[in-house]
Amino acid sequence: MNTPRRQFLGLAGGLLAGGLSQSALFGQDPQWTKPVHRVANAALSAQKAAPATPASSAKAALVRGLEMARQSLTRSKTEVRDYTAVLVKRERIGETVGEHEYMQIKVRNRKEENGRLVQPFSVYLAFVKPTSVKGREVIYVENQNNGNIVAHEGGFKGRFLPTVSIPPTGMLAMRGQRYPMTEIGVENMILKLIERGEKALQFEDVHAELRNGARFQNRACTLLRLTQPTRRPDAEFHKAEVYMDDELNMPIRYIAYDWPNNADGRGEVIEEYNYLNLEVNVGLTDADFDPYNKDYNFHS
Repeated sequence: MNTPRRQFLGLAGGLLAGGLSQSALFGQDPQWTKPVHRVANAALSAQKAAPATPASSAKAALVRGLEMARQSLTRSKTEVRDYTAVLVKRERIGETVGEHEYMQIKVRNRKEENGRLVQPFSVYLAFVKPTSVKGREVIYVENQNNGNIVAHEGGFKGRFLPTVSIPPTGMLAMRGQRYPMTEIGVENMILKLIERGEKALQFEDVHAELRNGARFQNRACTLLRLTQPTRRPDAEFHKAEVYMDDELNMPIRYIAYDWPNNADGRGEVIEEYNYLNLEVNVGLTDADFDPYNKDYNFHS
């Protein structure tokens, strides 16, 4: 087993054994959203040398944000072969905003050479929190297993339920999910950001702010904050924030809010994705996406 895999599996094993605590990932404060919000606000309030983008330049800020996203996509396609991270996500399904889910994620990006697929899009997930999903593992590899995902439950359920092979867009796989597993990962997130940004650019009342010097989990970032005041049928959110890691040139946090419908004026979270401890080009191999890997529990 190579060193990156040992390091990754060692971390995953420790998290699974001890139960991933929020304080372990986000400091001593047991609340997850509040410290992130404070970190962002503290960083932004300190930006004396980088004031908020004037309203008259809102479109320019969005255009620049789209340029950054396209540059990030180009880097992902040309330079990033694989990565590992702790993915923390929260999604609204129907009328219910779920709790934060924590998972170890391994991804190999799709690569082509001369029109030939040389590296299929590949994903491995190991859920570590909350208790309801702890121990769940899922694998998807493009063009393998008849296009299905391979999955098994953890904990008590995992003792009795077998490993299954199911369509990624089927009812069982999509239960509690906004998107199929085929759309997970940083590169897919960049594509969605570009699509939504280009759509927002069409509307005159859209406001965008681009700030340097923001921080997320001790990573220096550039923050794009986008507001769509008018609720339209094709507008997917009221407000959204994207944290672009300055060193990696990759987005590591995205959160979108619905239009407010209560007295406090803050909309409900629609979706939130955070990539913590993101490490790129760690040398993942086919074994990392093999359900028969002895370090996994698909067939234990």
